[in-house]
Amino acid sequence: MADKNLMHAPIMPIAPKPSQYGIDPALVKRRVAELPGMCSLRLTELFPELPQVIYPGGDDALDRLYEVAKEELRKVDMSMIQSTDSVNVLASHHGFTLLGGQPYAILLKAIRDVVHEKTGTDNIRLRAGVGMRFRETEEYIKRYELDKYYGPGKTKGVAPVDEGIPIETEVGTLYGIKAVYDADWIIHAHHTDVREVHFHRQIDKAVKPFGMSYARIETRSTYHQNLGPRAANFTARAIFESEFVQKKFAFGAFLNVGPHGVIGVDADNDLYAINDRATFIGCQLYGKIMTLFGDIDECIAVLDFPCPVPYVFSAGVIYANFTGANQDLYDMEGTPLPAYTWYTEAFYGKNGKPFEKSIPPLNPAIRMCVHNYAWTGYPSAFFSEHVPTVVVGQEQADMFDMEPMNIKYMDHAVVAKTTESAMEFAYRTTGTDKVIIFDGAMGGLNCSKSLAELLIRQAPIVSRRVDEELMPKWFRQRGVDISLLEKLKG
Repeated sequence: MADKNLMHAPIMPIAPKPSQYGIDPALVKRRVAELPGMCSLRLTELFPELPQVIYPGGDDALDRLYEVAKEELRKVDMSMIQSTDSVNVLASHHGFTLLGGQPYAILLKAIRDVVHEKTGTDNIRLRAGVGMRFRETEEYIKRYELDKYYGPGKTKGVAPVDEGIPIETEVGTLYGIKAVYDADWIIHAHHTDVREVHFHRQIDKAVKPFGMSYARIETRSTYHQNLGPRAANFTARAIFESEFVQKKFAFGAFLNVGPHGVIGVDADNDLYAINDRATFIGCQLYGKIMTLFGDIDECIAVLDFPCPVPYVFSAGVIYANFTGANQDLYDMEGTPLPAYTWYTEAFYGKNGKPFEKSIPPLNPAIRMCVHNYAWTGYPSAFFSEHVPTVVVGQEQADMFDMEPMNIKYMDHAVVAKTTESAMEFAYRTTGTDKVIIFDGAMGGLNCSKSLAELLIRQAPIVSRRVDEELMPKWFRQRGVDISLLEKLKG
């Protein structure tokens, strides 16, 4: 029998946010976490071994995070930067969707302040890259007032269609975004959130933005249209290790994020050292949530977060990863690419039927998806085609129907007038009352009480399995020696 004391009142989900990629927040009338039968689980109660977090953690949490970030940054060698030099702080859009976005903005502010403090230069600029939503980081820069913090003319959202710059690498000429590299020095500001583990498989995760957020479309498309996500991982490393980039690279500064919150800041001149520590976090901390999600036998998945469909969060895990939770996304031996990666990258918009038999099935535990609130800006018709989907509100349905990358989304979905009617339809149609809500609830996850009972029972079993069986295998496959890893910072 599951311990009922571990079930709490639902955590308030991440609030709707204004964006050109989403409906008017005023149209989000009800959150699924507010409906009867829902509760929350605290991740630190499911997995007591999770490290202590800085954020969320009280009214002064962001102030404490700022001080921790400055303390870590002051340890880094910045002697290469002179007072007359220019510096570009490089950011990626995904960081702004973590835990409300404020923690990542705090890191970017701390970097600016400590670089000025230690080097004397005032010419510190912010370059924030995106994926397919070309104007997204412009919204974030204004939302978190980074344009005011860095100063007039010193912030820029960059997109893969911006002017490029050729970069000679050991595999030939690849292309970066010119504005990313238009400074004497660059600082790579990223995070340990695993995000697209179905793509990078926790290999060179810390280096990935050099082939994605900081790259021109000709190069970043190697992930999506040419070599495929696993084969294309080498392009990011090739760019980062090029003479051109190495002469500009000063250091990396990462927001250490676990599935339950921010656990610290990691800054180092050696990006591969950061990468090893990020691998540790990704496998040990996120690996437990991923493995636990794989034990869910049946459920209704709810999208209720200000982000494109694949990137909505539950317990730090995105929906795209949950659709592949029926297999071990970390296992590099004998585990095929998940269905989501195959369909969206190899066969999106193509006739992939001759290859259907080689594609593993989508997570069969997902009996239905209730799309209460999620953004456009990323191809998502795959999800509604493979999972019965109910979209709440005609306005939201129309937005997806008119968006160029999702004109087929509503071909495979139905519309419900209200959140309540969508959930009632899902209950009756699927025959299950187990619900998992991807609403970005910080520090835990919102779900139905029936699903909570299953997760509570399975958590200790999963914890032992990851520690004793899976994690040693994952690290061996990646060449990471656990005994040589420094104690996690923060």
